[in-house]
Amino acid sequence: MSRAAINDNGRMSFRVRPEQKAILMRAAAIKKTGLTDFVLQNALQAAERVIEAAERVQLSERDSLRVLDLLENPPAPNAKLRAAAAALPPLR
Repeated sequence: MSRAAINDNGRMSFRVRPEQKAILMRAAAIKKTGLTDFVLQNALQAAERVIEAAERVQLSERDSLRVLDLLENPPAPNAKLRAAAAALPPLR
């Protein structure tokens, strides 16, 4: 079960195995940056990719064309839609 971050001091801590830390330190040195900056920058990039993938809908070409066609040529409203529209309060 994940825990929500409740501390607002801007600090995070986590444990890594010595061999993992050595890899991170080597990569940070290659990039000529500090370990914290290296880990933070790469973690943020990974987080942005995860969020983008979760929030973006990718359609096939066929589905994209179908959506465009429906936008240009919407189907006639059915009885349920007409009833729902009729039940709406009037606009002010």
